Amino acid sequence: MEHADGITPRRRRVRPLPYVLLLPAVAALVLMLGYPIVRLFTLALQNFGLKQQFGAAANWVGLKNFRTIVHDPEFWAVLRRTLAFCAVNAVLTIALGMAIALLLKRLGSKMRLLTMLGLMLAWSMPALTSTVIWQWIFDTQYGIANWALGRQGQSWLSNPLTFYFVATIIVVWMGIPFVAFTLYAGLTQIPEETMEAAAIDGANPWQRFRDIVVAALKPILLILTSLSVLWDFRVFTQVYVLQRAGGITRDTNLLGVYAYRISIGANHFDRGAAVAIVMVVITVLMTMFYLRSMTRQEEL
Repeated sequence: MEHADGITPRRRRVRPLPYVLLLPAVAALVLMLGYPIVRLFTLALQNFGLKQQFGAAANWVGLKNFRTIVHDPEFWAVLRRTLAFCAVNAVLTIALGMAIALLLKRLGSKMRLLTMLGLMLAWSMPALTSTVIWQWIFDTQYGIANWALGRQGQSWLSNPLTFYFVATIIVVWMGIPFVAFTLYAGLTQIPEETMEAAAIDGANPWQRFRDIVVAALKPILLILTSLSVLWDFRVFTQVYVLQRAGGITRDTNLLGVYAYRISIGANHFDRGAAVAIVMVVITVLMTMFYLRSMTRQEEL
């Protein structure tokens, strides 16, 4: 095909080197994730219990395990609870992360450095360590929370509402640093002249925040929200450790813990695998939304 000026454009050559360099990483991902996922699907389609763990043959049952969990009211209760927990934690993480990012923008250099150091320490702490520390804080007999509130003997983990209150504190506390750092980086790219011009034109602080800050950070907020939802949906360690510390399992299970307890606790590895497949499907859908958000941001 020729242009109007008679010059034929050169066909762009596809160089194989970038794809060759990607092969080791792709092969590693296939080896690490491929077999577990295939094994998970295989278990979900079989009758696999304690006997099969000791060598008994597993019978193929098709979609029976999926039908079992779909007709189980507890599964739907756990799914609703998981989605609600995920939504609350994502909203709180983004809102508090934004508040801290705005605070960092106003702090002096020394206080900003000190605050960032505290955030970094919270971010770098493993989930298990953080959960154990917060469990001690809310301990019934020796916790500092009861001492500060004057509620000696208050059991925070035996009631589902206070249990999720503690779990939410832990999850949000661990998620805020990443959100705050990312939003602070975005805030530094908003010209001060724009904010000053809006103030001169009569815009109040809320209007400047809504029409300038949020509008400028909208692509970043969309990606951070997608990531927070994705991470909070897969919360396991915090809930499991708190359950071991005194939480009522049936009333506080989330989807990941529910799948684990069905598989390991009740020896129904097939049904646990079916629940895990549901989690994988939901996670893939969330990941697709996240990738789509990233693609849209690059197009802007």
